[in-house]
Amino acid sequence: MMRRFMVLSLALALAACQREAEKLVEVSGHIFVFNYRVASATYLVTLNKTGPIPEGTMVIAKFDDPAGGDPIVINEKIFPAWNKITLQSPNVRCVRKDKPYFVDIRLVDASGGTLQELRTQLVSDVDQSVLPSKPLVLGAGYERNPEVFKPDGTVDYGRDAGCPA
Repeated sequence: MMRRFMVLSLALALAACQREAEKLVEVSGHIFVFNYRVASATYLVTLNKTGPIPEGTMVIAKFDDPAGGDPIVINEKIFPAWNKITLQSPNVRCVRKDKPYFVDIRLVDASGGTLQELRTQLVSDVDQSVLPSKPLVLGAGYERNPEVFKPDGTVDYGRDAGCPA
């Protein structure tokens, strides 16, 4: 009986160590970034490294599409020396205030095997309708966009009418 108890204890201890070793990163921050100058909104998720990351590791992130389409997927190579990992989506449309949006994150090794999976939720405290539909400025010199700032002095900020209510 004692031997069975010792084997079971050892198996549980090894399983616990294995679970801890699987935690390579943790979510340290997440936010929607609204850039009114260029009329864009993106997801931004940061991860802190909590364990050794093997060479050749990739991160695959799937962001909910606020406009209602298929998830937006990015693949990023990450390097063992990095302590922080930043994941940014392409531009998104139709972000709504107080609506939960999810990001599924998967770390995979060089052969495609899953090392770790995470899920986080973002909720914006503002609606994307605060953004103009066209960039306010153009180019490196931040020239006023003539499609927004009209020669007659009027301003057309527009709105994205294609978003679900």
